[in-house]
Amino acid sequence: MTTKNIRSFQGHSPTLGNQVFIDSFACVIGDVELGDDSSVWPFTVIRGDMHKIRIGQRTSVQDGSILHITHASDYNPGGYPLTIGNDVIVGHKVTLHGCTIGNEVLIGIGSIILDGAVIEDKVVIGANTLVPPNKTLESGYLYIGSPAKKARALSEKEMNFFKYSAGNYVKLKNQHIESRRISRPAVAVSPQSPA
Repeated sequence: MTTKNIRSFQGHSPTLGNQVFIDSFACVIGDVELGDDSSVWPFTVIRGDMHKIRIGQRTSVQDGSILHITHASDYNPGGYPLTIGNDVIVGHKVTLHGCTIGNEVLIGIGSIILDGAVIEDKVVIGANTLVPPNKTLESGYLYIGSPAKKARALSEKEMNFFKYSAGNYVKLKNQHIESRRISRPAVAVSPQSPA
């Protein structure tokens, strides 16, 4: 699949699950997989040109975010792919680089997560937080700061918010897909979606 904003690179093409929404002002390149009901919003770049990027189901990558990887080399055997789980909210202008994000994670606006970092399931990362290379953030906590520090345990209400928030973005991207059907703007939707 190659369009202006969804592009193949060196034999790898993005693979989209059912009802994936990619805004026409976002760019997805190369070895990238997006799971069912995920969404990619304006001015986001997801660049799988030297390693793979895998994004789960019902995950929302918000406006202006940058997702990239680190290639394998003598300096870094195996490299660092980027893996994001299900029901993840990637806030506006977030940078994710060669890291692993679990399920049900909220990544606050402007945060940066670097190579080899691991974010376990059910974590909230506050706005403008820096997660250094190879750091692990433990499940069930809020992290803030630069570098990231554990602030406190998440409340039960916060733990229940992950699924709600992901579901809300599924509804919103469905409205955008429906709007496309009505007005026909240039928006990329996965080929499995009904026309």
